[in-house]
Amino acid sequence: MTTEPTAAELVAAGLERREARWLLEEFGADPARLAAAVARRQQGEPLQYIVGHWPFRGLDLDLDSRVLIPRPETEELVGVALEVLAACPVTAPTLLDLGCGSGAIGLALLSELAARGIRATLIAVDVSPGALAVARRNARKHALTSVSFLEGSWYEALDASLAGRIDLIVANPPYVGAAQYLDLDPVIAHEPRGALVAADARGVPGLADLVSVVEGAPHWLAAGGALVVEHGDGHREALRRVAYGAGLRDLVDHDDLAGKPRILVAHRP
Repeated sequence: MTTEPTAAELVAAGLERREARWLLEEFGADPARLAAAVARRQQGEPLQYIVGHWPFRGLDLDLDSRVLIPRPETEELVGVALEVLAACPVTAPTLLDLGCGSGAIGLALLSELAARGIRATLIAVDVSPGALAVARRNARKHALTSVSFLEGSWYEALDASLAGRIDLIVANPPYVGAAQYLDLDPVIAHEPRGALVAADARGVPGLADLVSVVEGAPHWLAAGGALVVEHGDGHREALRRVAYGAGLRDLVDHDDLAGKPRILVAHRP
């Protein structure tokens, strides 16, 4: 008769103690699944994909290798977006989540706004059918129904009738340059490269998708509407120039909790 491994034994096998606890909690009742999960982690697969779900603000999001693993910086983006909406006079805002991935940003906003008695409407867009399938699953999981999902690159899937009617655009687009990607932790290779790496633009590594998101925003935002976008720590000045050149105003760029430039807020006048 075999006994279930302990956390100490999993740590001895090369896992971090926190990871050992997560895997025991998730798979401890099924030795075969636990052994398979430990093997996957030993081979470098991210814990979030092995477990298959992960907390993001107030939501427990289903995740797999079709979507990016949400980072703490993106949780901060949601907090900034909520502050922006709190200053908005619109009582039932229309939200646009570009490159929605797992749905983390948009669904968290819907959930937290609902908790405040605000019924928002969300349009979630992604170029990846697989990502949209994960996002739809997360919307069903959390009974968030005031959301529609569109397949397309950035704004191309939007109906023309939405022009000038979006109160808030949020996005965490790819912003890692190809050369920078090579220097990242190898575990990153398990995540979808297209959700991380962007082409260079205007002489700045990884800026191209950010340019597309920012330059397209004024056409879709309502008067007074806001764009909240996550970016790389080397993008602040270049992105401010892009936003100002696109006609956006009241620009504020927030540092993340590590003190690095991370979240641009810009408004359509």
